[in-house]
Amino acid sequence: MSRKLEDGSFLIFLVIVSIGFGIMIMPFFSAIFWAAVLVILFSPLHRFMTRKLGQGPNLSALISLVASLLIVVIPITLVVAMLGVELANLYQGMKTGDIQVQVWVDKIKATVPLLQELAERFDIDLSNVNQHLSSAALAASKVFASQAVSVGQEYMNFLINFVLMLYLTFFFLRDGNSLIQLMIRALPLGDTRERHLFSKFAEVSRAVVKGNLVVATVQGTLGGIIFAILGLPGAVLWGVVMVILSLLPAVGSALVWGPAAAYLMISGQYVSGVILILFGIFVIGLVDNVLRPILVGRDTKMPDFMVLLSTLGGIGLFGLNGFVIGPILAALFLAFWQIFMDEFNPETVEGAADLLISADDDAEKSDSAESKG
Repeated sequence: MSRKLEDGSFLIFLVIVSIGFGIMIMPFFSAIFWAAVLVILFSPLHRFMTRKLGQGPNLSALISLVASLLIVVIPITLVVAMLGVELANLYQGMKTGDIQVQVWVDKIKATVPLLQELAERFDIDLSNVNQHLSSAALAASKVFASQAVSVGQEYMNFLINFVLMLYLTFFFLRDGNSLIQLMIRALPLGDTRERHLFSKFAEVSRAVVKGNLVVATVQGTLGGIIFAILGLPGAVLWGVVMVILSLLPAVGSALVWGPAAAYLMISGQYVSGVILILFGIFVIGLVDNVLRPILVGRDTKMPDFMVLLSTLGGIGLFGLNGFVIGPILAALFLAFWQIFMDEFNPETVEGAADLLISADDDAEKSDSAESKG
């Protein structure tokens, strides 16, 4: 009786201490998560450096960390910096009059009278858009100035998390296998299941990050190029925006080139509008339809609709981190249910497989009968 009481008390305190520790490190969740993702991406390089080239674990981890900076971290930082520069240039152009948003709005109003009626219904004044934008920018600058201390704190938090991410990446690369073995030993799920789940986590993380970043970069680059060729203003800006929005499967880049094509058509530039529509569907869209299933769907072994739903749901819940966390949770959800069916309900799985086979046979018989008829 006393032994059971001791064990029960120990488990309760174990849970309490674990929850407390989790709450304590929660502000650094992003740093820990992205360090783990970078380790998953560059662990093959680390293993190659350690085993094939005979480098020590510290040097191999350092080389892999530098590679992650050059290939992933620095390019993403440059993209974000380019977005900030382009936004500043856009604001400056509106301020000096080089960019006349009012001219664009007047063209659209003349072509689509319904737009004016809709604007009046919602009490939106389209006759002085430049002034409204300038007022909004001035108000935003005042808010920014009043929140300068808060913005500075957020920047410091970002800097701390960034440095912490690099620090953790180095140690996760060096000691990753030992940490995984400790977790497998500690978790009470069964070693085989735990290895399968860790493998699925690594597989999905690598596929989602690699696939989404490649697809987003290609789509944003193609979008920026076609915008520049057609003479649309802010080609670099919209290319960067397409890179970010392309993280959303199926619909991301179309949120940029679609309205741009509509503006070209409305303003009478029909040839440019048709070119942008065709390029968006058959070139930019084809990148999404071809590369994403190959790089993401095939490696994650998830259908396209599951990748889309989990990405959107993840971004909604976790922000930008969600484009990776969402598909990982979806893959783990499927993995847990697969383990459950295999181990606890195998007869049902076999029955379901028989049903699927018989359904396929019926469909083939039906098709052959129709072809003969």
